[in-house]
Amino acid sequence: MDTPSQNKIKKLHPLVREEVTQIIKECDEALTGRAKVRITQGLRTFKEQDALYEQGRTKAGKKVTNAKAGQSIHNYGLAVDICLIIDGKVASWDTAKDWDNDGVADWYECVKIFAKYGWNWGGNWKTFKDLPHFERRSIWKGARKINATWRNLQNLPKDKDGYVVFTK
Repeated sequence: MDTPSQNKIKKLHPLVREEVTQIIKECDEALTGRAKVRITQGLRTFKEQDALYEQGRTKAGKKVTNAKAGQSIHNYGLAVDICLIIDGKVASWDTAKDWDNDGVADWYECVKIFAKYGWNWGGNWKTFKDLPHFERRSIWKGARKINATWRNLQNLPKDKDGYVVFTK
């Protein structure tokens, strides 16, 4: 795993850091060719989220999100965006390319691995598909499953580092 990905993982919610590390490791092992996974986005501040929301609205560019500050799972450290790094230097978001020639597009090999761990893929959304995006929409606290929607997350208490506290 490359340093940019490791640095992004360190800022994710503590409950998903180990899991994301394992997912990226499994993706990299599955991609036996020229591609490796890089996390391009992880935890995003509310200020960063608002700046993205303004793009294509009050700022130049095309719309990249429908989520305002607090409405993105990124704001809670429970989402990542990825790209594939080809030959250690070129970023690719090509979802069809099979860099390792195993008959399955490398992107979809990663989609399957994230899904195995219960992560939702933005490519499955009905509107405003977000192909690089994966998010953890449920958290297990003991035997209890907590739905990690932004509406639920925004009302939960935060710890001293600003991460949502999932209580029993």
